[in-house]
Amino acid sequence: MADVILSIGGHSYTVSCRDGEEPRLQKLGGMVHDRTERAKASVGGNLGEARMLLFAALLLADEADENAERSISDGELSSIENLADRLNGISERLAPDDAQS
Repeated sequence: MADVILSIGGHSYTVSCRDGEEPRLQKLGGMVHDRTERAKASVGGNLGEARMLLFAALLLADEADENAERSISDGELSSIENLADRLNGISERLAPDDAQS
């Protein structure tokens, strides 16, 4: 196990992770820190630690929810691929036969 020190919203936190996951944890910590700074800026910086982290979590949850709404599910992708195959088949049947020209 490795320990990573994350600086988030003016506070330092030591977090343990599996060996090799340190860069990812640093990246995620940076994302949380960015959201805490955004939260502090939006309310004038008068947030306690718990409230600041709550606002950061809400901002991240909002972004995750928006991204989930924009993504295509596996079922939808399969339906689109099936439709594309059917349209290709129809266009081949409707295309003039080059051998008859």
